[in-house]
Amino acid sequence: MAVDQLIEKAMKKAQGAQASLVQSETTNVSFENDKLKFVKSSQSTAMSIKVIVNGKIGSSHTTDIDDVDGVVERALEAAAFGSPAHFEFPGPQKAREVAVYDSAVLPVTKEQMVDIGEEMMTLVKEYNQDILLSAGVSKSVGKREFANSAGAKHVSEGTSFSAGIQGQLVRGTDILWAGDSFGWKKREIDHVAIARKTIKLFRMAEKIVPIDSGGLPVIFAPEGVNVLLLALNLGLNGKNVFLGSSPLAGKVGERIADRRFSIIDDPLIDYASASGRFDGEGVPHQTTPLVEDGILKSFLYDLDTAGRAGSKTTGNGVGCNPTNLVINGGDTPYEDMIKSTKEGLIVYDVLGLGQGNPISGEFSVNVQLGYKIENGIVVGRVKDVMLAGNTYEALRDIVAIGDKAEWAGGSLIVPPIQIGTLSVVGG
Repeated sequence: MAVDQLIEKAMKKAQGAQASLVQSETTNVSFENDKLKFVKSSQSTAMSIKVIVNGKIGSSHTTDIDDVDGVVERALEAAAFGSPAHFEFPGPQKAREVAVYDSAVLPVTKEQMVDIGEEMMTLVKEYNQDILLSAGVSKSVGKREFANSAGAKHVSEGTSFSAGIQGQLVRGTDILWAGDSFGWKKREIDHVAIARKTIKLFRMAEKIVPIDSGGLPVIFAPEGVNVLLLALNLGLNGKNVFLGSSPLAGKVGERIADRRFSIIDDPLIDYASASGRFDGEGVPHQTTPLVEDGILKSFLYDLDTAGRAGSKTTGNGVGCNPTNLVINGGDTPYEDMIKSTKEGLIVYDVLGLGQGNPISGEFSVNVQLGYKIENGIVVGRVKDVMLAGNTYEALRDIVAIGDKAEWAGGSLIVPPIQIGTLSVVGG
């Protein structure tokens, strides 16, 4: 394998090395403004190496598979200016099996992908011809080879398939965007359900209604839970904890959320987008409870950060980032959340998430797609509305968690979550 050559050459000067080679082939079908925009296939190659020389880290990357000497030499040169290494490359380890390859993805033709996109668009157009549509269908197959100087070596193959549709409806000065999509490592995707979900969102938005400013209960649909998860992801990142920027630092074992709230990092879900047997550093993936019954249980670590923090890697390298996040379902049907709300807001999508200082937990966003609840009924869409609050305060103010967790993208399984009070500024 090419990775063996990289390791062999690097170890003539380095005290440790790891290498990877990723090759993939992708086919994309794209529709824009109601018309087919392009159908194209592409191939990509990425070769990388990381070395430890005199206790310092150097790395290099290339897309030229023949540039073995060059990529190794650049990594060795970079090590002279690299940061200190606080880890050793792991040796061979057993990893749990997880399904990431579906042979049914390979025979899907470009014509079939075009048909999927056209069928989604036709269904939405049957509801309302005035909606301007964009859609996409994508498939890919890839192979990753990995090896390091400690004897770890593995090869993995994976597939992915995705479909989605987005619509724009202009009514005078009002512009409404709504859509749905889903992608994972399996061919099995119900594109008709994606189109019907999009129609449902537009139908709920047929009437624009005002909403008063003030503190209101807010229901985050599964698609909207990211508003709460952004700050939480940053707070659970081991590097932020070690650097002292996470507000969760030093709080393991403490209650940080309502007792009904539990979340785990699980890279072992069959066909989920972020699943796999090993992380990018050759460490076996594992399931990591992060918050359990409201109690903070763990942070996410890669090799280097774990070494610096005196902890152990959780198999979330490189970067200490989450894989697939799963929030356990609660005991309240979504319909009951709505029925029990006299006046409130349902949030599906926002604009401006991540601006400011999200690691602190504070957020102030524009509601791109949201609906008003009045006397237990969804009465219409809200417009020009802002939503503000703090993630950690919101997690302690959970009123209800939906009894059914759903896919919200290919690496997030969450139920709807109702927060008691958040600041809503009406237009």
